[in-house]
Amino acid sequence: MLVLEYKVKGRQQQYRAIDQAIRTTQFIRNKAIRYWMDAPREAKIDKIALNNYSTALRKEFGFVKDLNSMACQAATERAWLSITRFYDNCKSNKPGKKGFPKFQKDNRSVEYKTSGWSLHLTKRRITFTDKKGIGQVKLLGKWDIHTYPVKCIKRVRLVRKADGYYCQFAIDVEVKSVQRTGNGEIGLDVGLEYFYSDSNGHHEENPRFLRKAEKAIKHAQRQIYKKEKGKNQRRIARHRYAKKHLRVSRQRNEHALRLARCVCKANALVAYENLNVKGMVRNHCLAKSINDVAWTLFRRWLEYFAAKFNTQVVAVNPKMTSQKCSDCGAIVKKSLSTRTHKCSCGCQLHRDVNAAINILNLARQARDGQSRSNAVGVGTSTLLGATLVEQVAM
Repeated sequence: MLVLEYKVKGRQQQYRAIDQAIRTTQFIRNKAIRYWMDAPREAKIDKIALNNYSTALRKEFGFVKDLNSMACQAATERAWLSITRFYDNCKSNKPGKKGFPKFQKDNRSVEYKTSGWSLHLTKRRITFTDKKGIGQVKLLGKWDIHTYPVKCIKRVRLVRKADGYYCQFAIDVEVKSVQRTGNGEIGLDVGLEYFYSDSNGHHEENPRFLRKAEKAIKHAQRQIYKKEKGKNQRRIARHRYAKKHLRVSRQRNEHALRLARCVCKANALVAYENLNVKGMVRNHCLAKSINDVAWTLFRRWLEYFAAKFNTQVVAVNPKMTSQKCSDCGAIVKKSLSTRTHKCSCGCQLHRDVNAAINILNLARQARDGQSRSNAVGVGTSTLLGATLVEQVAM
């Protein structure tokens, strides 16, 4: 699945119609969640039952009927997705909260399937044919959507962001593998001092996008509370504040994408730490820095490009990788403030480089163990995180 995004250009009346369609989508999803919550225990509520409920909502509410029928089904599918996630967490005995479905308050998108829209012959304009009144809007962008047949477009999503409205096309095409430029093997140790340190001794600088923009973001946030509630100036101040956060988010994504692509393109084996980032951010002293460095985003792009370049990626347990000597295997205790690894065997390396070498060695052991297990027909765990790849590809 390939997603192409275009900036939408239209009139203010069309933007208001898009906002109305987004609010309708939120209304349908929340009603579906309430329908599931109020259903008796013996009643079987599944995806089909929620789709049928969207039909009942179309008969009851006129503004719901104005939205395309498949867009209404897509809204109930969002509700079903949150319900199934809750069920899966309960079945797997996930520790902590199980993610009980909540009512949405800040929906920012409406999704159409294969009806309710039509592309112009030039494929630079799109017309939404339901009764919401969106009409025809321009598509601004350089993506080559004209090279794909219309029947390959499975979803069309209108998204409201801080800097305007966007149209996303989900195209059902097979992502072709691209030949790598090298067949090396590399281990990555992510951190806060450096974005990552690899087993070859290279340190990638941590860009710290949020830290650099923090002063301007805080200034924009203070301006919001200086404006009177309900006034247009307060809305403009909120919009300016949201755009600064959006810029930081895009910088992080572009940085992680670029590095992940370069790493996977040049190596046949990439090893990284299987970190519990959700648990690590509970440390209030480091939470902002950990969120700023975006390790999870980097991991998702690593696994996406691993499939594209036919690279093997292995997530290893990071336990003791910083304390263990990569040369002789001895345990050398050190605190976080100690940045140099010194062992009695004579090995002296940067702490993160030593950890990266240990991570690579663990990945090689896992790879060799998997090949031996496959030889005798024993089932093995998947090294590539398929779920993360699917999330990125959707």
